[in-house]
Parts: sequence; C-alpha cells; structure tokens
Amino acid sequence: MWVMAEMTFEEWLEEGYIQGWIGPPVCQTHDGIPLTPEEDKEFDEGSDPCVHVLRLYEDRYAKQGVEENHSPSVWRASNRGLPVKKIEESK
Repeated sequence: MWVMAEMTFEEWLEEGYIQGWIGPPVCQTHDGIPLTPEEDKEFDEGSDPCVHVLRLYEDRYAKQGVEENHSPSVWRASNRGLPVKKIEESK
C-alpha cells in the first residue's frame, strides 16, 4: 500500500528531477526539444525518434483548452487509463 504525502507542484517536480525521471521544464518553441546526441544524429540522418513530452499547464482551463485542440492529448491519456473530463461551465 502506498501512502502519499501532500506535495506542491514544485516539490513534485523536484522529486522527479532528483530521481532522474524528468528534466527541467523547457519551452519547446524557444529552447527546442531536449535530445541526446544520439537522437540529434538520428534526426540529422532523416530518422524521427520518438521523444515523449509532458505538457505543464498553468491551470485546469489551459489543460481543457489543449485537450479541445489536440486530440492526441486525449487519446494518449485515455489509452493509459487516465481520466479525461471537461470542466463544468458555471451557470
């Protein structure tokens, strides 16, 4: 049985970074995709290695906006058994 402590987002991010599970947040537009030298070489040679990306959202409305605009975000979540739900609009 797992007992999980309450963590802030920054604590969660730091733990993942320390464990070697993730890199720091970077901007794909301005920084590019973080690649290994081998992946860079594959791209240079015309291949297309798969690089998994986790999108960080500012809030749940940004998450919903991405899911409404990017169907792979929905079906990849669904394929992993993650719940995909819309935010109820205020009446």
